[in-house]
Amino acid sequence: MSIRHGLLALLERGPRYGSQLRTEFESRTGSTWPLNVGQVYTTLARLERDGLVAPDGEDAAGHTLYAITAGGRAELHQWYERPVDRTNPPRDELSIKLAMAVGAPGVDIRAVIQAQRHATIRAMQDYTRLKAQALAAIESGQSRERDDVAWLLVLEQLIFQTEAEARWLDHSEARLVRLALQADRRAEPEPPQATDTTGTGTLSGAGTDTGTAPQLRPARTRRS
Repeated sequence: MSIRHGLLALLERGPRYGSQLRTEFESRTGSTWPLNVGQVYTTLARLERDGLVAPDGEDAAGHTLYAITAGGRAELHQWYERPVDRTNPPRDELSIKLAMAVGAPGVDIRAVIQAQRHATIRAMQDYTRLKAQALAAIESGQSRERDDVAWLLVLEQLIFQTEAEARWLDHSEARLVRLALQADRRAEPEPPQATDTTGTGTLSGAGTDTGTAPQLRPARTRRS
């Protein structure tokens, strides 16, 4: 999550102070990624160091205001135009947990998957309920439409994400079942191979499965 660029986007709308930025950031994203004031001011200090924001006086209550600079505006619009880099995906706790659970002593990985599936489905239901509320607020015209539309987009991304996670959990469980069956088959002892112990060219024990003598071809006679 780019707090840096999120704050620049809010500052493009006009000068703001730290607590105001935190409130607007959480309003725009539905508090999905809550910030604390310390994070905001630390980020503002770095943005000021990089020449992307600058102090812009104080408001009536004595809060220090920050304004975006020309360099900050250029950085923000480059961020809008630049695709999100997927070459270094963020760490995902669930993926790490399942990777570590494979073969871990005393861990039932299928139970881990089932517990997570229940939690994922509950989250999906919660997001779907919140989406319905956001849509109702937008359609009623009795809300801050820009914030509610932004929140709706975030919610729909979370819904798609949880749907994909549920499918991945189903796939992972099926994969583990198949691998376990393959391992069991490899561990089964092979049936003994019949061997010729008579020296006659016939197999010892041949025909014993049916209780009948083995059928032999008659020997050819050489013509004089």
